[in-house]
Amino acid sequence: MVRETIVEVRRSRRRKSTVSAYRDGERTIVAIPARFTRAQEREWVQRMLDRLADSERRRRPSDDELERRAAELSEKYLDGRAHPTSVRWAGNQDRRWGSCTLIDGTIRISTRVRGMPSWVLDYVLLHELAHLLHAGHGPGFWKLLESYPRTDRARGFLEGVSFARDADVEPEDDEPGASGEDAGLAADATPGAP
Repeated sequence: MVRETIVEVRRSRRRKSTVSAYRDGERTIVAIPARFTRAQEREWVQRMLDRLADSERRRRPSDDELERRAAELSEKYLDGRAHPTSVRWAGNQDRRWGSCTLIDGTIRISTRVRGMPSWVLDYVLLHELAHLLHAGHGPGFWKLLESYPRTDRARGFLEGVSFARDADVEPEDDEPGASGEDAGLAADATPGAP
């Protein structure tokens, strides 16, 4: 079933040279300068819809793409030493971001990570890959993750998400894309720029 996209175009006299787009539930909001012609509007709406779709594809990879990414991360950060037998999304992990079963070498990543920034997903994958080499969370385990430059940032991000969930903190209603599963998906562009 193909999801129909509802597009709302907002023209602004204050907006001089930038175009932006974000998801708001089932709608996509595209903000353009008021001076744009109808042809420019059509061109930029399509361009921004394409950018959002590309961003969503990157942030919500399939199981096969997840497995490929894990292999790339193992090669880049763990000298190719971690070899999982499978890497897939799991919808039944409410309190874990990922898990690794040493006996059979399988890695499962919580579907709650889908849509998070790619550097957070990379950290979760690396964390589970490192468990294939070190079972616990001792010094040897953390030493493996030192080479990933965003370890601390990703851990802080995940701690913030956990805190918000546990504290029942809701995002502000007036923030673009703050509600629903597409929270945070947005794209900006300047006409004439690549």
